[in-house]
Amino acid sequence: MLLISLLQISILSVLLAAANLKFSNGPKAIVFIHGILGNYQEGSNIQQWVSEVHPDTPFYSIALYQRFSSLVPMWKQVEAIKKEVEGIMSNHTNGIHLICFSQGGLICRGILSTTQHNVDTFIALSSPLAGQYGDTSYLRHFFPNFLKSELYRVLYTKTGQDISIGNYWKDPHHLENYQKYSNFLAPLNNDTYTPQINDYKKNFLRLSRIVLIGGPDDGVITPWESSHFAFYDTNEKVVEFEQQRYFLEDSFGLKTLFSEGKIKIYVIPGVQHVHWHSNRTVFNSAILPWLI
Repeated sequence: MLLISLLQISILSVLLAAANLKFSNGPKAIVFIHGILGNYQEGSNIQQWVSEVHPDTPFYSIALYQRFSSLVPMWKQVEAIKKEVEGIMSNHTNGIHLICFSQGGLICRGILSTTQHNVDTFIALSSPLAGQYGDTSYLRHFFPNFLKSELYRVLYTKTGQDISIGNYWKDPHHLENYQKYSNFLAPLNNDTYTPQINDYKKNFLRLSRIVLIGGPDDGVITPWESSHFAFYDTNEKVVEFEQQRYFLEDSFGLKTLFSEGKIKIYVIPGVQHVHWHSNRTVFNSAILPWLI
């Protein structure tokens, strides 16, 4: 009986070693994070397409803060989702890829800035990375009686910062209010005094690659170039990301990554905001090449 037990233990050890080898040397796992008012099913098409091309790839679509729960403050979402992502990372020591849609891209920025992650590629799929400022259907849904020019009165308050949209609303005509009240985007971009900015930068620079995807027919992200870290000046003229202060000062590592050739930018016309994650052409041309 003792010999049998030892044999069983030996076999089990071999199987466990093989399993660990697979997790450390197999395809990098993919984690999908949905957008505002969305849910984990937004990643279903991408999951299906990945399985067709790389059938052994682990795929996780985060099922936290879905639908109206996605309106809670951004840091609260980041902390909860980060715990789940950290668990996935610990099981995939060879690294993971993040695919983050819309508001999810900012959730991912929060995660990437505040943890010593092993994320290889961060794919931001039409995300307001530099902020949001525009009259869109989403905005009218939440604030039907306000113009975009008036929203600073609501969002740049302590109460307004209890809504996720307020955390990354960037009114180019009221930047002092933005710097004073924005408790998420302003610290991440070092637009306000941020004691942790060196840690944010160190963590962000752990990335091997950033893929920025957006397009002029998005209809929600405003300006749509925010998906590429560009944003309005005080005249609402778009200033490219290479001319943004946080790039020139390399506040959180964007300039370093760009100089190392680690930033890939895609401008894809003809795609409305809600269709980015279900467009096969977008997947084939801008996402699939980096899932390696």
